[in-house]
Amino acid sequence: MKVLVIGGGGREHALCWELSRSPQVEEIFAVPGNAGISEIAQCKKIEYEKNFSSLAGLVSKEGIGLTIVGPEVPLVNGIVDYFQKKGLVIFGPSKAAALLEGSKVFAKRFMKKYHIPTADFKVFSNPDKAIAYVEKRKAPIVIKADGLAAGKGVLVAETPQKAVKAIKLIMEKKAFGEAGKRILVEEKLFGQEVSFIVLTDGKTVRPLVSSQDHKPIYNHDQGPNTGGMGAYSPGPISASLHKKIMRRIIIPTLQGMKEEGREFKGVLYAGLMIKGADPKVLEFNVRFGDPETQVTLPRLKNDLLEVLLAVQDQSLNQVHLEWRPQAAVCVILASRGYPGSYDKGKPIKGLEKLSRLSNIFTFHAGVKREDHRLVTSGGRVLGVTALSKNLKEAIRQVYRAVDKVYFEGMYCRRDIGYKALGKKR
Repeated sequence: MKVLVIGGGGREHALCWELSRSPQVEEIFAVPGNAGISEIAQCKKIEYEKNFSSLAGLVSKEGIGLTIVGPEVPLVNGIVDYFQKKGLVIFGPSKAAALLEGSKVFAKRFMKKYHIPTADFKVFSNPDKAIAYVEKRKAPIVIKADGLAAGKGVLVAETPQKAVKAIKLIMEKKAFGEAGKRILVEEKLFGQEVSFIVLTDGKTVRPLVSSQDHKPIYNHDQGPNTGGMGAYSPGPISASLHKKIMRRIIIPTLQGMKEEGREFKGVLYAGLMIKGADPKVLEFNVRFGDPETQVTLPRLKNDLLEVLLAVQDQSLNQVHLEWRPQAAVCVILASRGYPGSYDKGKPIKGLEKLSRLSNIFTFHAGVKREDHRLVTSGGRVLGVTALSKNLKEAIRQVYRAVDKVYFEGMYCRRDIGYKALGKKR
């Protein structure tokens, strides 16, 4: 079967890499792809966030049997509905279901309606009213843009004054564009942050192995949020907590979405905060995580194509997910200045050294080929993943690999996975 992966980041490179290991995959296409993806797939330069007719034309012309959507924007814009009307097979939730990520206001009101545990919140569309509210609140305060903001629309304010600045940044300076027309003001939750990701065909639910993302830019979870600076798997979830998350969060969410006429098929990602034994939802996403995908797929034993097709034809109840017992750690190498403005076009050196290391996987994100060399083209440039017998060894190996790579202004967190070891770096 021919497959198409939409997107051009590290998550999509990981998806293409895993699909390339399937004996059933004849050929992989990627839109737009990147330099790393181009080594295992045909990359096509098509605008994919809204130009669904050109994507459908490619699928029809090439006889592609399955399309997999990586990023959230085309899902929220309705690519699944468009493809299905054309009779094309595509993996992901409908536009109606994708609103769970597309609007944080919708998601919070949904959770309140169906008694899904989350932080207390208020919604504002007027910046003056929001400012008056936070000036009377105790800090810390979390300010969230309602719409999509590439993982950067959540600002944690340690004082009411900083909360006012965050509101002005989002609503008046429009730092995230139309995504900031409405905002959420939330209490800050404390505890361990965990990514809990499941596959569902609308009837059956199959959880992926647990993982933990590291969103703030600096060590010890300091600084502004990013799209993710690293991840490790397995995450800090016990068997009893796993059951509680399924019972209190995942099942009620899927049932509630069905009751709302928004039946969910695809990937449901719950970003959770765990305090003691109590999980609360920070946010929902409707696609594979990035960089969580870069640590979960190397642990997957199943043929990914078979799993995704089972979701499509609602035969997921016949699939038993199997996982390698090893631990995986991914460290993101970012451009200096990220998540703000950053330089591009910096030559990347040392990648050939990583190709000679066993159980080290390098996933390209902001990378392009220019004059027969690889250069940086994004904020998050590379994800280096190590798979090893335990977490401590995976951390040691991943940083040994990271130190073999260089580009001007390269930055990475040096404490990925250390929380699980009970250590500070």
